[in-house]
Amino acid sequence: MVRRVVGQKAGSPRPRKQDLSVFPPDAVRIPQSGLIGRMTLGIVTGLAAEARLAQPLGLARAGGGMPDGAEAAAEWLVQQNVQGLVSFGLAGGLDPALRPGDIVIAEAVLEGDRRYPTDPNLSARFGPRAGSLLAGSAIVADAGEKARLFASTGAGAIDLESGAVARVAARHGMPFAVLRAVCDPAGRTLPPAALVALDGRGAIGLLRVLASVARRPGQVPSLIALGRDAAAARAALKRCVQAG
Repeated sequence: MVRRVVGQKAGSPRPRKQDLSVFPPDAVRIPQSGLIGRMTLGIVTGLAAEARLAQPLGLARAGGGMPDGAEAAAEWLVQQNVQGLVSFGLAGGLDPALRPGDIVIAEAVLEGDRRYPTDPNLSARFGPRAGSLLAGSAIVADAGEKARLFASTGAGAIDLESGAVARVAARHGMPFAVLRAVCDPAGRTLPPAALVALDGRGAIGLLRVLASVARRPGQVPSLIALGRDAAAARAALKRCVQAG
């Protein structure tokens, strides 16, 4: 299992224009957990397939690949009396040092001007924490935009669920952790079909993908590469689940 320091390339200083992690007054304090091994965990994912993969960790629910859905899923899990939340699934790489399949166990989630620290005890169930993850409001497909976000925030990766999980955890005074695997690396621009693939239930809509390919067949090599990277990310997550 590969774990890197998220948001920092080995051997070089982290580029920052505005590193949110150095502003502790803006940090949202979340109570630290106690007996992790006895906790009932709620797992929030974007994809339905990710929720199935995460089931051995606790009660899993997919948010459909958007922040609003992730927040609704997290709130539903809280209503089921879970004692901690985990944001689980694939992430987009922002740090060029991160490769497909690298595991991200973030120290904090950055959303706007707020910093949500993850729970160290809960996170330790999956491995050592490192760096920060950026909460996105939409898929960041362009490699140039990924580079801009890395330079301005220092976050190593981005996803669409962790911000919602962090907010719900803070709202209810509940510990949370982030367990993500990098799918698309920082230097890759996503093909158009990847942006229309998900439906509201977090499932892949094959007809939409095929329609996009029919309109732009030149994206097929990029889709094949993305599928290969997604498989590496899922395999890494599966190893984490089996170890956890």
